[in-house]
Amino acid sequence: MTRADASAAAPTAPPAERVVARLRRHARVLILPVIVLVAVAAGTGYALGFVGELWQLLALLGGALLVVVLACLLPYLAWLTGRTTITTRRIIMRRGVFVRVRNEVAHARVREVSVRKTPGQSLFGSGDVRIDVGQERPVVLRDLPKPQLVQAALHELMETAHGPAPRGPAAATLLDGDTVAWGGR
Repeated sequence: MTRADASAAAPTAPPAERVVARLRRHARVLILPVIVLVAVAAGTGYALGFVGELWQLLALLGGALLVVVLACLLPYLAWLTGRTTITTRRIIMRRGVFVRVRNEVAHARVREVSVRKTPGQSLFGSGDVRIDVGQERPVVLRDLPKPQLVQAALHELMETAHGPAPRGPAAATLLDGDTVAWGGR
């Protein structure tokens, strides 16, 4: 048996898992913390002119620091630590500042992917991607930028995971009315 025959007879390994996209919530969720930070800085600077006692100065600075930590730093850390990674085999959702939570959904388990947009999300070009995996409640990727692009990528990855869709004249009978299959040629 030659090397070429041995390599042809050996089972092929599945392709390696690759990262398709890394996503975070839309950055517009940081607008309010930035406004609060500017307002606290301006208010503290203005109030320093009226403070005469040391204890008043310390109370003012302590209160300003508390507001900045609670209303600015924690939302930023929550945005920074929340990440969704889409690979060729699964969707990995990570979140949490102090307690880390990680959820995974295999593409083979996904039944349906839909996009929901509120008027505010439409204004900024973001939306919620809802992934139906057959549980009571769908998995929701909240406030992602360019949700239609994410939906299209997930449909393509689902098609690969579930096997190729039938093509040709038999495939046309599977479609209902004006429904168009993703990737259909």
